[in-house]
Amino acid sequence: MTPPKEHGEGRPKVRLGTVVSDKADKTITVRIDVARRHRRYEKIVRSSSTLHAHDETNDARTGDLVKVVESRPLSATKRWRLVEVMERAK
Repeated sequence: MTPPKEHGEGRPKVRLGTVVSDKADKTITVRIDVARRHRRYEKIVRSSSTLHAHDETNDARTGDLVKVVESRPLSATKRWRLVEVMERAK
């Protein structure tokens, strides 16, 4: 049996990211950093994107490492839910 994939048919996407803002009520802004190797030049290319995630209990704080999962549209910009706070900011 193969181990479960991070994302497959019928599975929601899961991302790890850093909270950059927790000012809105029940919403956090998460920065997703990606480092990948360029196809031709083999150089490490870093990029980042931000997304809004639903935080029902207002648990996450700025700087925390969090796990978010894809969900149904919760507002005009929110398409993700907070699963857990992996590591607290120092």
